[in-house]
Amino acid sequence: MADTSVVVHGALGRMGQTVLGALASEPGFVPVGGADATASGPEVSIPGGGFVPLSNDLGALLRSTGAEIVVDFTNAEGAMAAIRTSTGAGVRVVSGSTGLSQANLEEAARLAESARVGVISASNFALGAVVLMHLARIAAPYFDHVDIVESHHEAKIDAPSGTALAIAQALIEGRGSRFEQNVTEKQTLEGTRGGEYEGINIHSARMPGRMARHEVVLGASGQTLTLLHDSINRDSFMPGVMLAVKHVMTIDRLVVGLDKVLGLS
Repeated sequence: MADTSVVVHGALGRMGQTVLGALASEPGFVPVGGADATASGPEVSIPGGGFVPLSNDLGALLRSTGAEIVVDFTNAEGAMAAIRTSTGAGVRVVSGSTGLSQANLEEAARLAESARVGVISASNFALGAVVLMHLARIAAPYFDHVDIVESHHEAKIDAPSGTALAIAQALIEGRGSRFEQNVTEKQTLEGTRGGEYEGINIHSARMPGRMARHEVVLGASGQTLTLLHDSINRDSFMPGVMLAVKHVMTIDRLVVGLDKVLGLS
C-alpha cells in the first residue's frame, strides 16, 4: 500500500518544521510539500534530512503533489483559508490553529460535509493536555469555584490560549451551569483577577523558557483539587498529531477536539 501523502501548511514555522520531521519518520505517511505565506524559495528542509517543494500557494501545491491530507499550524485566518482550499480540492485537513470562532467552525463543518472529507480541528495535540480536559469535565460537578492559569512562550500572540478556553468549556459542560465566583470589592491593580468565562477566572502568562503549561485549580469548602499539565517541547504534540492524521482518513465530517479522536467524549 502506498504511503499517505501530506502537505504541511505553515511549514516555515516552528510547529510546521516539527510536523515535517515527525511525518518523515511516521510509517505509512510521507511529507510531499510545504505551504507558507512567507515562502520565497522553491524548497523547505525536513529536520533530519531531505527537502520537499515549498509554495505560498496551497491550492497549486495540492494540485502538483496530489496530497491527501493538509496539516495546518498557522492561525485562525490561515486555518480557514487552508480548510476552504483543501476541502474544495477533496483533501482532508488536520488543524492545530487556535482562535477559530463558532462561525468558523460552522463553516468548516459545512465544507467538510459538502466535500465528504474529514476535517479535525484541535486546540491542543498533547495527549496529557487532552486527558486534563477530560478529568476537568469529570471533576467539575463536585466543585463550586475554579481558576485556570496558563503560561506560554513569549512569542504566542493570543491570550488566553485556545486550550485554556477549551478547558473552561469542558468544565462548564461537566458542571452543567456557570461556577460561583468571588467578586472582589476593590482591585488595587486592574485585571488582577484575570479574564472571566461563566464564573471561571482565567489567567495568562507569557515568558521565555516555557512552552505550554495549563493548571486548573478547583475549590470547595476546606479543599482544592489541582490538575496540571506541562508541554516541555514541541515534540510533545507529535503523537497526537499523528493520531489525528491517521483518524482523519476514516471520517467525512468535522471533528472538534482530540478528545473525540481518543474516545474520551
